[in-house]
Amino acid sequence: MTGPTSHAFAADGIRLVVHDWGGAGAPVLLAHPTGFHGLVWAPVAQRLVASGRRVWSFDFRGHGDSDAPDVDYSWHGFADDVLAVVEHLGVAGDPTLVACGHSKGGAALILGEQKRAGTFTRIWAYEPIIFAFENPLPPQEDFFLARAARKRRDLWHSTDEAFAAYASKPPLDVMTEASLRAYVDYGLRDRGDGVLELKCRPEIEARVYAMGPNHGAFARLDEVASEVLVVCGETSTSVDPALGAQIADRLPNGRLEVLAGLGHFGPQQDPDACVTSILRFAP
Repeated sequence: MTGPTSHAFAADGIRLVVHDWGGAGAPVLLAHPTGFHGLVWAPVAQRLVASGRRVWSFDFRGHGDSDAPDVDYSWHGFADDVLAVVEHLGVAGDPTLVACGHSKGGAALILGEQKRAGTFTRIWAYEPIIFAFENPLPPQEDFFLARAARKRRDLWHSTDEAFAAYASKPPLDVMTEASLRAYVDYGLRDRGDGVLELKCRPEIEARVYAMGPNHGAFARLDEVASEVLVVCGETSTSVDPALGAQIADRLPNGRLEVLAGLGHFGPQQDPDACVTSILRFAP
């Protein structure tokens, strides 16, 4: 199957890139995690198209080929991105749309629905990063994920070198070859001297992680009328089934599904299981 066609559009002065995977049938939007990009969904998107769905993914601000403005990377900005994308595609409020988000992507969908009720009838959220706090926490600059992001190796001599390195150790070694290849091939850019650099710069990734506890979505989950399936990996230590249950229980139309044997990178670890879950949720 061929890859998507991609195009850019402007939303409040920020250039966002959308990837159109084609297909026919009910629409599906795929929202990626922190540090990734829209093409990392390739194995999932291709399976959904083959199953009779019309599929798009996109790059959040600071990721992939979308603009990377010099801002604090509040997660409410990511909510603005998803709202801009669905308006641009003409699927906001479409009752047949299923919006699928992974990690930060899932949280952004829920934040978007809190901001503009009625945008998403159904949300499939794989381990949405929603902390069980009644009040937003201030930015956590010393959050361990922010510290780790700043230390990430971000320069490579080739995509093959990067692929081999990521495949050899946690956390990305659990990804399928196709998922990891999609992450690497689109996630690096030639900086002009033959050296490849991460499109999501380490400092931006760190800012995103630092702002994660600040969005305050948990206290407002009762405002989300959408049907929401919160999906967790059985072995995850990020949003484990216990936290997933807390999130689902707070949602008026939420429920929990736990996928056996999977961790936080479930959509890249087992795209078949995740597509089965999406299609069961939105037949």
